[in-house]
Amino acid sequence: MLQRICVYCGSSSGKDDIYKRAAHGLANVLVQNNIELVYGGAAKGTMGILADAVLEHDGAVHGVIPKMLEEKEIAHTGLTKLHVVASMHERKSMMAALSDGFIALPGGFGTLEELVEIVTWGQLRFHEKPCGLLNVNGYFDKLLGFLDHMQDEGFLKAENRAMLLADDNPAGLLRQFDTYSAPATDKWL
Repeated sequence: MLQRICVYCGSSSGKDDIYKRAAHGLANVLVQNNIELVYGGAAKGTMGILADAVLEHDGAVHGVIPKMLEEKEIAHTGLTKLHVVASMHERKSMMAALSDGFIALPGGFGTLEELVEIVTWGQLRFHEKPCGLLNVNGYFDKLLGFLDHMQDEGFLKAENRAMLLADDNPAGLLRQFDTYSAPATDKWL
């Protein structure tokens, strides 16, 4: 049973309101399913929109932000719990430890880096938690195509490619999380 989900998302909100609506939609689904949010702790961008929407629906929000970004990203002061940590490495480790699964909303380099790292940790069997993309408006289509290309070229096993779930609907993505089972094979075999 998923109690907390980490959502990777941007400190900007994108050019189209569809990304803001997607953050609100994901917040609604999390709260409806009694799932607490773990995220990067900022008050701006889709990070802030998502956190505010969860809080508006009486959900719990756990933010994790490095001290060096506390002012730059404008740490959200109204959260259920805000953890201020020393480094980005500590941030990502704490977010992973607090969470039962991981979702990426559209975002930039930081979002992509966090997503790829957590999926890699799953591939290396450091965790067996589901990882997914909320593929808003086809935002991740080219990334998903590239992952298929990696598999076709022999750099990614089919079992490991299947680890990264995707859906354009947050409820559909959570249903996939409920039935997720980590691959039984090692990356090296």
